[in-house]
Amino acid sequence: MSQVIEDTRPAPAVRTAPLSHARMPRWAPAAIAAGSIAAGCGIGLGAGWHSRVQWGLIAALLFVAATYVITAKVENVRQAKDRVATSVVWVSFVVAVVPLFSLGWVTISKGMEVVDGYFLSHSMNGVLDAQPGGGIYHALLGTVEQVLIATVIAAPIGMLTAIYLVEYGRGKLAKAVTFFVDVMTGIPSIVAGLFVLATWNQMLGFGPSGFAGAIALAILMMPVVVRSTEEMLKLVPNELREASLALGVPKWRTIVKVVLPTAIGGITTGVMLSVARVTGETAPVLLLVFGTKLINPNPFEGAQSSLPLYVYDQYAVGTDASIARAWGAALVLIAFVMLLNLVARGIARWKAPKTGR
Repeated sequence: MSQVIEDTRPAPAVRTAPLSHARMPRWAPAAIAAGSIAAGCGIGLGAGWHSRVQWGLIAALLFVAATYVITAKVENVRQAKDRVATSVVWVSFVVAVVPLFSLGWVTISKGMEVVDGYFLSHSMNGVLDAQPGGGIYHALLGTVEQVLIATVIAAPIGMLTAIYLVEYGRGKLAKAVTFFVDVMTGIPSIVAGLFVLATWNQMLGFGPSGFAGAIALAILMMPVVVRSTEEMLKLVPNELREASLALGVPKWRTIVKVVLPTAIGGITTGVMLSVARVTGETAPVLLLVFGTKLINPNPFEGAQSSLPLYVYDQYAVGTDASIARAWGAALVLIAFVMLLNLVARGIARWKAPKTGR
């Protein structure tokens, strides 16, 4: 009989690198940031740089470098790399947010000087561009009408296209539609304006109108609506479709009664965001609507104005009164777009599926 001989020799010891148990205090990142800002400002002043942007970039680089060096000294290199990644995220966040706050502050501070009830309820009829006074009522009315018409055109077409691609699309036709939607997503607004100008105005003989500008805006809205609706429809579980079809419900009725109600929140949000995207377009309106100082409530005949075109025209005059009106119109335009985004978020939360406890 063979005997099993056990090895009683002790296992070799495994050497591990010593880990530092020291931890930096919670206030350390804030202290490093404050020191980096002070050092960046000192370097900028010493070098004679007048741009605060240069000071901020130097402070950001010092913050990342100091975070790595101090953390590696106090803790360890592994933790230092982790803190550097976190500091880069914070620096990127600040770099993105600071210009937005600066833009909002400048627009609000300069726009509030002229925005009042008179400014919102009067047009530029009888007011010279170099003179004070006047308002944006005609431009605000034109923007609302043109965006509304563009939404009525683009939203149904975009939604139906997305439904075709998700529920029915197979083969070469679906691939071609997807390709052209991708191409239209990046199309410049001036190209859409030139296309409508060549077809609607020159080939068909129609003159400038708010409707022509709305067609160009609808062309820019469609790919956004298609893409957002397509992604929302893909998120609907296939089990819901299969359960409805198993009960003998036709496919078109399954889409109307099951799929669309489930995704209606995201679809509405996509439509509202596409509206906000085209509200500030200037090039198509400049080519097709022409602009006017008068109030024209008929978008199908005659020139109209819009808020982006009003801002462009008033700023181009260059006087103190016209520039003040341009800032006021820019503030109203930003408030209008912000309102649309808030409405979209509210609808998305209202239509979001409720999960019970």
